[in-house]
Amino acid sequence: MKHVHLIGIGGTGISSIARVLLEKGYQVSGSDRVLSTLALDLRQAGATIFAGHAPENISGADIVVRSSAIPDENAEVQAALTAGIPVQKRSDFLGTLLNQYKSLAVAGSHGKTTTSAMLAWSLTSLGQDPSYILGGVSSNLQNNAHAGSGELFVIEADEYDRMFLGLNPDVILFTAIGYDHPDCFPTPADYEQAFHQFAACLKPQGLMVAPVDEASRLKIFSSAPQSRKAYTYGLADAAQYQAIDLKVNDAGGFSFHIRYDNSNLVRADLKVPGKHNVMNALGVFSVLHQLGFSPVKIAEALSQFTGTGRRFEIVGEVAGVTVVDDYAHHPAKIQATLAAARSRFPGRRIVALWQPHTYSRTRALAEDFAASFHDADVVIVSEIYASREKPESYSSRQVAEKILYAETHFVPSLPEISSLLAKKLQPGDVLIVLSAGDANQVCPEVLATLSERKTK
Repeated sequence: MKHVHLIGIGGTGISSIARVLLEKGYQVSGSDRVLSTLALDLRQAGATIFAGHAPENISGADIVVRSSAIPDENAEVQAALTAGIPVQKRSDFLGTLLNQYKSLAVAGSHGKTTTSAMLAWSLTSLGQDPSYILGGVSSNLQNNAHAGSGELFVIEADEYDRMFLGLNPDVILFTAIGYDHPDCFPTPADYEQAFHQFAACLKPQGLMVAPVDEASRLKIFSSAPQSRKAYTYGLADAAQYQAIDLKVNDAGGFSFHIRYDNSNLVRADLKVPGKHNVMNALGVFSVLHQLGFSPVKIAEALSQFTGTGRRFEIVGEVAGVTVVDDYAHHPAKIQATLAAARSRFPGRRIVALWQPHTYSRTRALAEDFAASFHDADVVIVSEIYASREKPESYSSRQVAEKILYAETHFVPSLPEISSLLAKKLQPGDVLIVLSAGDANQVCPEVLATLSERKTK
């Protein structure tokens, strides 16, 4: 296998595979309906990139890899099958790619990308040069993937389309688990069962680490091989790795002490805000400590972590207004992000712009979404971003009408929202854009408008 063609190469998951393959010396080509920044970056790095899908794009390929969003009837999939070229989903291909490494998989509903980036950065800081595939661009590492020279491979294990079931990891680090992706998992039980199936994929003698609440509620350890090592982490006394004495520090993150089996190990000082990042860091610490790294050096690496793109990313501040871009698109993620904003910006007015992502998720979790904005002073709700789904008559207006504890506006289109924000934002405000779709385009528009207003 020398030439790999990837369909949907502009997406986060497929583009990261492409980057690893390029660094390993493979010939890489790929296509996508619209060329994202990630796809254009790959072209600069040496990949052959096609805009649009056509049978001739696969010419010379030894194998074709497709994203979960690419249907069977795709022209390139059909051309490959006709030509006898193997076609694999991301999960199958990743399983093969990771066989030559000691793999560290990060799985869960919330926090996967940040935790994976924390783990990859910490290992790099500890001198390991790991390979990694992340769901976002690491601010420290300045990329979303790398083919390292070491034996370790950090992989963000995505549950969507049950992708993670193609993996056979040496280490599984679970983050928080809560029902999501109703288009793939009709019920919460279906969703939780997928995580139990993934736990069973852990190699014998492998290491599994999970939040103490998930370990207790889901009995997730029970599905792993009996020979596995298992540890819990969290804020509660029952956790084997526990964070205590949490205090907001001058960087806006939390400082805390880490205890292991009731013995103090080290103090950690985070730059990234929010208690959810304390949990993310604690999970990473637990894994690295069990792998034999020094507690002090792990804490030093975590203290240098500055986040990932679109995860509480401060994109600018103009005229006293701070603009934050965040990928949050699930009730628990929205709550965690807004709570982090409250701790990071005490006393300031929080204006939340929420772009719901997919009809199925918005409808299935409507009540939870409506209860997610207690830490916001003003909430602006756009119409639903359909993503991979066909447009429906269901509207996010129905969710907006249930948000009764904050000043709430339903404004369907992004241009209308930008216009409203230009009128409403005041010095001292913090605008948090919560979107896994295209609402992040509002961030530069608002900053430009505020800049123009400032110069007049």
